[in-house]
Amino acid sequence: MILPTDEQLIQEINNGSQAAMEVLTKRYYKRIYAYIYRKTSNSHMAYDLTQDVFIKMIRNISTYASEGNFSSWLYTIAVNICRDYYRSAAYRRTAGTESYEEHAAQRSSNGDDIPYIFENKETRKQLKEAIGQLPEAQSEAILLKYYHDLKIREIASVTGANENTVKARLRQGLGKLKTMLGRDRHEQKESN
Repeated sequence: MILPTDEQLIQEINNGSQAAMEVLTKRYYKRIYAYIYRKTSNSHMAYDLTQDVFIKMIRNISTYASEGNFSSWLYTIAVNICRDYYRSAAYRRTAGTESYEEHAAQRSSNGDDIPYIFENKETRKQLKEAIGQLPEAQSEAILLKYYHDLKIREIASVTGANENTVKARLRQGLGKLKTMLGRDRHEQKESN
């Protein structure tokens, strides 16, 4: 059985098919949830924000232009929902008095995501924490590239940046992660 393409499903949705909407949602739900969970590190908040992404998708599906990749369009919604959340009063209430700018600055003090890092569980935990401390733009680029396998062009489209900016964000973020991991490994060796 050949599965319908995203574009075919969107056409059916625009013609009123509820079943097509369910298929499209199921196709992307886990990926979008995983992205948002990695951004928030909170399963309940990730669930709520993922619901918001799909509600926004449903409301705006008729505006989707088939010129681009549907998954990029959906990730754009997810990125914007996360950005809106970090700017919201709800986030400031849960995070104390920290503003969005303070959150973004705090995220820049740590880092760790280079492909070899994924090999062991302890390092993956350190990596998750480190990515959470990168500047917002760098963590978005790294998550989209290494966790969700988006191409530079797609990341640029999703984040609204040009391709060279995305490359610079990846390079800077990976550099910070490498430094951070190197320091962590050095500290572990000294303590042994």
